[in-house]
Amino acid sequence: MAGTGAALLVGLLARLALVLYGLHQDRAMRVRYTDVDYRVFTDAARLVTEGRSPYGRTTYRYTPLLAWLLTPNVFLAEAFGKLLFVAGDLATAVVAYRALRRRGAAAGRAWACCAAAWLLNPLPMAVSSRGNAEALVALLVLATLYWVEAGSVGKAAVCYGLAVHMKIYPLTYALPIALRLRTGPGRAEGARGDKTAKFTFMARLWRLFVVMMNCDVLLFGTVAGSVLAALTVAFYHLYGWEFLEHAYLYHLTRRDIRHNFSPYFYMLYLTAESKWSFALGLSAFLPQLLLLLVVSIAFYRDLAFSCFLHTAIFVTFNKVCTSQYFVWYLCLLPLVMPSIKMSWHRGVLLLFLWFIGQGLWLTPAYFLEFKGYNTFLFIWLAGLLFLLINSLIIVQIISHYQKEAHIAKKMKQR
Repeated sequence: MAGTGAALLVGLLARLALVLYGLHQDRAMRVRYTDVDYRVFTDAARLVTEGRSPYGRTTYRYTPLLAWLLTPNVFLAEAFGKLLFVAGDLATAVVAYRALRRRGAAAGRAWACCAAAWLLNPLPMAVSSRGNAEALVALLVLATLYWVEAGSVGKAAVCYGLAVHMKIYPLTYALPIALRLRTGPGRAEGARGDKTAKFTFMARLWRLFVVMMNCDVLLFGTVAGSVLAALTVAFYHLYGWEFLEHAYLYHLTRRDIRHNFSPYFYMLYLTAESKWSFALGLSAFLPQLLLLLVVSIAFYRDLAFSCFLHTAIFVTFNKVCTSQYFVWYLCLLPLVMPSIKMSWHRGVLLLFLWFIGQGLWLTPAYFLEFKGYNTFLFIWLAGLLFLLINSLIIVQIISHYQKEAHIAKKMKQR
């Protein structure tokens, strides 16, 4: 327990130090430390305190709930939101630890995984201390998975409904969660799983859908749907169509032509004025949907691993991808680390490739953004290389996970 407290304290102090440093950099330097979205959050919160719509602030594309949560930025101190996000950041580590313990990991190993992948990871530290709200979504996602595995379907559904309301991407977890609830926590499928393996993929898919519905699935869907519907109706009553447009529909039809890690950005940039632009933006979802369907069917028995792959694939193949999106799957990494038995030098090599991919992208992006050079083609090529690197990492994770599961099965048979 002493190690647990020490790790949390170090994580807290590091994040608070970054918050304080951010205040200094914002005052003293031309390039601000605070995320530009945090200013948007604060302006929206100010509008809420004045009885106006948060969508009066240009580029506010989030739920009004976030603006309401950050009203103390106006009444107390502007740094309140950052402290709230830091608290959510630390709570995410605690929930990840509890989830690992429930999955059978030893206390020391559980905290080592949480510390390495999240608590002492510079990326989540920077994201929350700069004033980005991703930690709150990560907390809700992890809480959902924890309560599903614990058998508390109602609590899991409430957390899931809130998570989807905050961000659209957890909606992709619906299928693996439903498939997992169909079998029940800790319930093996045994011979039935061997039997279905003989069917074709489409026959197996149809069988899963037919037998998916049970009390737990219906309860989860009803509660999660009710939470999401209640929030949607309430905010629609308050803010009308602009709430639906900015909080939900914008993210489905978004075509961001600014440079980002996505392999689609250059195509969307070149076709921005084309009549086919909207259709091309929607077609970018097809590779995601196909891969997510396959992952759901293949790995739903390990819900954490399935959701990790879901998120990594969703981010990698999304039509918009920025650094903060990496937090979406990093929060799930502690839960799957014990299941990935990979040599340390292979893991370091993959991590090195991941950082190299980002560095190669950031170099032409710097010359475009700060020097004004036309480096769009180089940014796109670097984005394609980063796509290949991420795909390689995902394949390596899957292959090592499957290999270890097969070895464990063989050992049991002996």
